[in-house]
Amino acid sequence: MERTALLFLILNLWTTALECKLVPGFLKQLDAGNGQVFGVTSSNTVFTLYGGAWTMIRGSLKHVSVGPAGVWGVDSSNFIYRLQNGEWVVVGGLLKQVDAGGSVFAAGVNMYDDIFCGVGWKTLPGKLKYYSCGPYSCWGVNSADQIFIMKVEQVYCARCENKLLHIPGALSMIEVSTDGKVYGVNSNGDVFTRDGVSPRAPAGTGWRHIPIGRAIKHVSYDLGHLWAIAKDDQILECTE
Repeated sequence: MERTALLFLILNLWTTALECKLVPGFLKQLDAGNGQVFGVTSSNTVFTLYGGAWTMIRGSLKHVSVGPAGVWGVDSSNFIYRLQNGEWVVVGGLLKQVDAGGSVFAAGVNMYDDIFCGVGWKTLPGKLKYYSCGPYSCWGVNSADQIFIMKVEQVYCARCENKLLHIPGALSMIEVSTDGKVYGVNSNGDVFTRDGVSPRAPAGTGWRHIPIGRAIKHVSYDLGHLWAIAKDDQILECTE
């Protein structure tokens, strides 16, 4: 109880009301970007939202991501795939989580929490269990739920001094939207967004609690819609 109270104090629990509705179906993870939504079920079946309904895509993936870098996924053996002409094409390397939110390349982390991005999977410093990129910042969380940020120019410039900057707070997963907004979930299932994020201030100013009324395990944001997966795999679509 003391740890939870301290975490809430650190994360500045300002609140914003959202209208959330249940979306038919069950998913363990989803990702929204570029006006598209993809997700996977507990049995690793892949779906995309098309015309207001979930359409199954042939293939078996445990994690999927959609964004400016395309549509990517990883399977239960950590093999990496990219969706091309309606088919999943194997890409070299092994990742447990992949993110397509970067403006140029995909990024992700492997089973050892090593961080990779770009063509040939350039290794980045540090250890993260979850990693997500946007137009001007990449965010991640490590095995201790500590939060880190790396500016995009640091990620994609080989000569830059790449460093992860620690951000106060604790989250179990984090996602950066196509327009740079940052959302995450803590171990209790509470949802937070990062206020003040901009090209000039990619680290933002503080965390704000987003009350949803359900214990959430995964979130993704795109075009004014916050998508959330509850701990029982139910899907919620939230708007302000």
